Amino acid sequence: MDSPLALLALVSHFAFVLAGLLIYAVGTHARDQRRHPSAALAWVLTIALLPYVGLPLYLLLGTRKFARPSHILQRTMPAPRPHEDGLQACAIATLDGMGLAPPATSRQVRFHADGQAAWDGLAILINSARVQLDISTFVLGNDALGQRVARLLSERAAAGVRVRLLLDSVGSWRTSVMLVRQLRAAGVQVHWFMPLLHNPLRGRVNLRNHRKLAIADGRRLWSGGRNLAAEYFNGEHQQKPWIDLSFTLAGALAAQAQDLFDSHWRYSRGPRVADDNKTQKPPTPAAQEPPEQATPGYPDQTLTQMVPSGPDQAEDTFYGLLLTLLFRAERRVLAVTPYFVPDDSLLTALCLAARRGVQVELVVPARSNHRLADIARARALRDLVAAGGQVRLAPGMVHAKAVVVDDGVALTGSLNIDSRSLFLNFELMVAFYGSEDIEAVTQWIDGNFHDLPLHQPAPPSLLRDIAEGLVRWLGFQI
Repeated sequence: MDSPLALLALVSHFAFVLAGLLIYAVGTHARDQRRHPSAALAWVLTIALLPYVGLPLYLLLGTRKFARPSHILQRTMPAPRPHEDGLQACAIATLDGMGLAPPATSRQVRFHADGQAAWDGLAILINSARVQLDISTFVLGNDALGQRVARLLSERAAAGVRVRLLLDSVGSWRTSVMLVRQLRAAGVQVHWFMPLLHNPLRGRVNLRNHRKLAIADGRRLWSGGRNLAAEYFNGEHQQKPWIDLSFTLAGALAAQAQDLFDSHWRYSRGPRVADDNKTQKPPTPAAQEPPEQATPGYPDQTLTQMVPSGPDQAEDTFYGLLLTLLFRAERRVLAVTPYFVPDDSLLTALCLAARRGVQVELVVPARSNHRLADIARARALRDLVAAGGQVRLAPGMVHAKAVVVDDGVALTGSLNIDSRSLFLNFELMVAFYGSEDIEAVTQWIDGNFHDLPLHQPAPPSLLRDIAEGLVRWLGFQI
């Protein structure tokens, strides 16, 4: 009697495994997910070896993309401008080939040297809104700065401005419920992006909105790496603030950021307030106040390009751009990131650049706020140093995300150089092509980190090497 039952159980188990693998294969192909090979292998092994855990996890977390690539390439890139060098033209062509909007002129670009400058820029932008104010953040701190932000938003709502606040449901899980209630009572519309429960987008709860945006009237933009919490600005309880980089600008990129925010707002789900379904738009340029006056020492106009990355993009846009720039680099590559867990292709590109004589410099915190990321990065740091790259470990927490290549392109925004940011999160970077902007980002990096000693990694023990590989494979690929 036991033998037939055992045989039936075994057959049923293998049938479940095969069904799970078939669901994975069909879902991946039908949705054109194009996973990284190590991520695909991790899913296959998980479903095959732990099917009763792996299949539900795949159904819950398995979607990576919901924008599909066009099979007909329609190039929209304008003719190269006279001041564009070869690297810039290559970057613009690469982004055009992936369907992104062409470069646009931005005005009044300001990079924030520290947290106080970042707060001043944010407060000025919020107070400048006359019709509409939209803010998206991964973290809204349950602290004094979160309260300051809430007060500013409530004041704008009281002044008749339509204020919308979009919070990532995972990143802001510690945000005070009372604070959210106060905001809603003041007339601020608050939505949660992809909540873990009652998510309208099934299978996508693993896709987090890591973009940081504040947009006033569709024409002024505050963005970068900073979340709206005390540690990103002036610190709290006598703790030093994290080193981060953000910026403000005005012009066409603000309108593009508005479109991104509107798309996220449609994805979100939350209590509907009275005017949530209004189609009110920011005022047209003709109805706006006169443009800002130029500030001495800053260029009046500069060339910029928005680089959104994530599930709403058919291609891995920033990843493709970064690979292109690294293979074209000739003199210097500067990179700052809090977490450094590149895939094999990106690490190879960095190492090859260093081996052919490019000065590759990487800055990461000596110890970040994510211990697993520090373990997973060790092998990549050893490989980069062995190839001739320079690695500097900052003593405090560095949360900035910036890359400068050959004094031709500067990139900054929300994206970390790790697999989650590169392949899963909604992220936003901006490419700066103006020489003054590139110099400003370069000087900010050199001024903060150039005097740090070079990191000389020690060879790992066998157990340490195995642990690093497991953390890298399991923790940062699925």
